[in-house]
Amino acid sequence: MLGRSANGIFWLFRYLERAENISRLIEAGFRMALTRDASDASDEWRSLIVTLGLRPGYEARYGPEYTGSHVFNYILRDKDNPGSVLAMTEMARTNARMVRGGITREVWESVNDGWMKLKEALARPVTETRLGDVLDLVRRQSTQVRGAMEGTMLRNEIYNFARLGSFIERADNTARILDVKYYVLLPSISYVGSSLDNVQWENVLRSVAGERAYRWLNAGRMDPRGIAEFLILDGRFPRSLAFCYSKLRSNLASLAREYGSEMHCHEILRDADCQFHQATIDAIFEQGLHEFIGTFIRNNTTLAMQIQRDYRFID
Repeated sequence: MLGRSANGIFWLFRYLERAENISRLIEAGFRMALTRDASDASDEWRSLIVTLGLRPGYEARYGPEYTGSHVFNYILRDKDNPGSVLAMTEMARTNARMVRGGITREVWESVNDGWMKLKEALARPVTETRLGDVLDLVRRQSTQVRGAMEGTMLRNEIYNFARLGSFIERADNTARILDVKYYVLLPSISYVGSSLDNVQWENVLRSVAGERAYRWLNAGRMDPRGIAEFLILDGRFPRSLAFCYSKLRSNLASLAREYGSEMHCHEILRDADCQFHQATIDAIFEQGLHEFIGTFIRNNTTLAMQIQRDYRFID
């Protein structure tokens, strides 16, 4: 498979995953803001911008004032924001068009239809009353494309590159949410274990669509250490770091069989696997959650870059 085509498939699914993840973060932030006074709501919107790494661009446009309508419109549709949901969806469509011959008609139609609907929905500023419908539309597009892929595509190299893009992006998102929660959101170390701390951890679960699954497993008990363990080490939850890496391992193994040999990225993944198999939540907290997540994010980025080099996405 040509490196350019592999790159298009890989980034098509990274962009779709990223757009869906952003929509979940906005929904979680909106829920939190609704339950708080104006000052605390502003802090909640600021934390969302910080989580997404958009603070410099946002403040260049709006200054230090964080209001809900400014924040979610900037994230969803602002032309000055190259990381907006609209931009992510457009880039996903561009990549899908580039690899049109390598995907099924159903996948292409799902991507194209989702793009056209979202473009129409974001043609004018989003109000609070419309926000829920817009976020549902973003998530629905991603779900439909995944469903079309799972239901119609051969389990070949194209399928494996698509899955690699999805799970690299998903792991990065979960790790960054955890890191920002632990290291940025709380105003002081004195808040650890407080009601504010517990609310923030609950919000982390909402941000990765994990609140209900966690409650099922833990009888509704909100425990920061248990939540961290759930999101890092629980291989049953499809957005945990352990789950994402189990799928990366499976898809890279399939590529090795198809190409007849392993690449350097397989070695990097094996090293990461060893860390997961040896890790316990107690050891992670003893090391420092921020330090563990920081190392994970760097290694995940290294793995993504090596996949692109090994399969000639980039020189």
